[in-house]
Amino acid sequence: MLETRGESDQAGAAQAPEPPNAEQVFAEEVNKNLRRNYFALLLHGVFGMTGFRLLQAPTFLPAYLFVLSGSPTVVGFVLAAQHIGATLASLPGGNLISHRKKVVPVFMWVGGAMRASVLAIALAGFFLPPGPALWTIGVSLFLFGAFNGMQSVAFQFTVSKLIPMAIRGRLMGFRNFFAGIVAAGVAYMGGGYFIEHDVFSNGYATTFLLAFILTTIGLLGLKQIREPEPPNVRPPARLMDRLRELPAQTRTPGFMRFLVSSTLASLAIAAVPFYVLFAKQEMAASGEPLGGYGLGVLTISFMLIQTFVTPAWGILGDRFGNSWTFIGSIVVWGLSLVAMLFAHDLFWLAVVFSGLGIGIGGLQIAGQNLLLEYGSRDDQPMMIALASMASSAMFAAGPILGGALAEATSYTALFLVAIVVKVFSVWVIVGNLRRRPLPGIDL
Repeated sequence: MLETRGESDQAGAAQAPEPPNAEQVFAEEVNKNLRRNYFALLLHGVFGMTGFRLLQAPTFLPAYLFVLSGSPTVVGFVLAAQHIGATLASLPGGNLISHRKKVVPVFMWVGGAMRASVLAIALAGFFLPPGPALWTIGVSLFLFGAFNGMQSVAFQFTVSKLIPMAIRGRLMGFRNFFAGIVAAGVAYMGGGYFIEHDVFSNGYATTFLLAFILTTIGLLGLKQIREPEPPNVRPPARLMDRLRELPAQTRTPGFMRFLVSSTLASLAIAAVPFYVLFAKQEMAASGEPLGGYGLGVLTISFMLIQTFVTPAWGILGDRFGNSWTFIGSIVVWGLSLVAMLFAHDLFWLAVVFSGLGIGIGGLQIAGQNLLLEYGSRDDQPMMIALASMASSAMFAAGPILGGALAEATSYTALFLVAIVVKVFSVWVIVGNLRRRPLPGIDL
């Protein structure tokens, strides 16, 4: 029987493949550029994280601030400036990117401003006397924190766009792995050579200048990223309008438990800047003052073992779920802090700093990846910003409270309070435990 032309056209239309929808096109673009973007983020991490670790390690900057001030309380106040800046800038940073289809350009200019702040810290050490240097470092840390608050939101949102959930843990782990290898060598150079021999008349400032150079190289890695445009973004809005949406977003299942637990873990970080001051106290009591060589050893210990273990944290998170690694890292960190109370020489302090590095490194990876499991893509910028603001507020309050507590009582009392806070953090997140195997993706 012959078909009419109309019937033939209808049959052809029925058999024709449907055009891909916008989300499918976006997913295909992500997969097409996955290898390139993965390695661009890896390169950015190797150099950028190396430089920032030199600045943010719980050794060089706290020790230098103590040299300038002689007071744990002043050390706490100056270090808190960074986190006050991050607290104030996180939510505006989320609003800054929530309506943009391209986030990497924002990432670039904010990252450049961060690095300028690091350069200012180094120059203050070279050219200013102790009092003005303290004020300049405090202001620079405030600006560094403000730009870091914006960049951390942009970075995490960029990762959520470019890297599938199944391999984010490995990316974060290997970023830490390679950055840690480089940072360990640079830390040894900073402590064992720059500070020990007072290179350029200020070994600390020389170390921070090197941090600026390395982070600048890392920023160039972002130029290799090919960022796909999502099919939909929120329209531009005032910050207050975005804030009105937050209560509904916090009702995302599991998110509030994560937010409370990560905030408590951030408060426990109040003790971190005082680890090295405790080590200096214990070494002095044993008759072996902690000099530049010892600072280098402790910094390497903190970074190097963390370097080799963080890929394992990432793989475990991909395999079993980031809630498990979040809890495991806090437990390791807490046990290491208990051990610190009984360490009185450089060898055992180095062992303890290794355990602290393992725990804190795992927490950073698990926390970043666990946060990205909550909310839709449209909601994530502000949810990331909220979590960043809460953590930064604790980072800001923590060193101030920690410094006052250490000066009024002892470092031991401070560490015991931090351990109790860690226990509560684990208790809160237990409700989110889940075993979630995910298939691997070959790059």
